[in-house]
Amino acid sequence: MEQELQNELETITKLSNMVIEFFVNYSFQVIGAIIIFLLGLFVARWIGKMVLRLCQKKNVDVTLSLFISSCVKLFVIAMVLIVCLGKFGISVAPFVAAIGAISLSLGLALQGVFSNYGAGFTIIITRPFVVGNTISINEISGIVKEIRLAYTILDTEDGEVITIPNKHIVGEVIVNSFQYKVVESSVGISYQCVPEKAIEIINNALSQFDEIPRTPAPQVGVEAFADSSINIGYRYWVPTERYFQVQYQVNLAVFNALQDGKIVIPFPQREVTLTHAAP
Repeated sequence: MEQELQNELETITKLSNMVIEFFVNYSFQVIGAIIIFLLGLFVARWIGKMVLRLCQKKNVDVTLSLFISSCVKLFVIAMVLIVCLGKFGISVAPFVAAIGAISLSLGLALQGVFSNYGAGFTIIITRPFVVGNTISINEISGIVKEIRLAYTILDTEDGEVITIPNKHIVGEVIVNSFQYKVVESSVGISYQCVPEKAIEIINNALSQFDEIPRTPAPQVGVEAFADSSINIGYRYWVPTERYFQVQYQVNLAVFNALQDGKIVIPFPQREVTLTHAAP
């Protein structure tokens, strides 16, 4: 028992001597490294904010500005860490090699995630659309609410939130109608009616809606000659967030205006001839 206690005391003594020796030999280096690290964090934060203000002054996209600011900040912090390690005489070459190997492994394992980030960076640089635009991609349509490096968020008139990974955007056909979306409708009128009168009535009905812009102006004209009717087509632009609401109101207004103008909207008819066989 006494031998075990003596061994434990010797171990504690050796550890305490090592700690004391470390602080005696490296106390100034440790204090210097801590001071350098704290100053480095302050400088990195200050430089990051300065870069962000500069990007905002140059009207750079918000997402790109934050990305550039973060990259600059991380770069400064990395340089500070290298300086701090150098205070202890530690070579950073093995760390660089290890980071390279780890980065390669992570890159292979997370190539899908990184492809989203790469695509997001491409979107921010090329700016095929910005926040507030109305875009359609692979039959998905909505208003751009937010552009992030990994994904893009769309809003719809129904309050739905659509999240699209950026790798599914870059390389696809993007339809950007900005703040508006086009409505295409048609109505059939009888062949006994005058098409010019129907076109005038529809134009007047469209002009009653403040949501429909005058530039570009609505388009109304003969769309097709069907079996039972002359189809009058009309196209107009509406704010995307009120697309269906305005469309339904316009359809009702067009119907009522045609009724008031004595324009007949026919329904399909078939003539049936009955023949009697001779007895």
